[in-house]
Amino acid sequence: MASPWKTAETGIIVTTTHAVEGRPAQDYLGIVTGEAIIGANMFRDLFAGIRDIVGGRAGSYEKVLKQARHDAIEEMQAEAQKLGANAVVGVDLDYEVIGDTGSMLMVSASGTAVKL
Repeated sequence: MASPWKTAETGIIVTTTHAVEGRPAQDYLGIVTGEAIIGANMFRDLFAGIRDIVGGRAGSYEKVLKQARHDAIEEMQAEAQKLGANAVVGVDLDYEVIGDTGSMLMVSASGTAVKL
């Protein structure tokens, strides 16, 4: 089973699996979500300033996406904490291009808040 992820800020366990091994859910509290949007200026600045492309990878771009993913997960954890949860199971991460011209990227995290 995949190991769960937990941040020091909230202490909420996050896992893509349907359960936390050895710790059955005592209560299902509902669906929780978190979103982070990277705007058009971020993309323009990234593409204009990318100088660290090595082997086809864009380190600056990956760093921004990683931060957006982290922010979405933390927002989801905070929502779960408000419900009294100590874990979020079945987490799904999605990436969507949004805006009239497709100039923004949204990273969303969703899962089920549970009390272990």
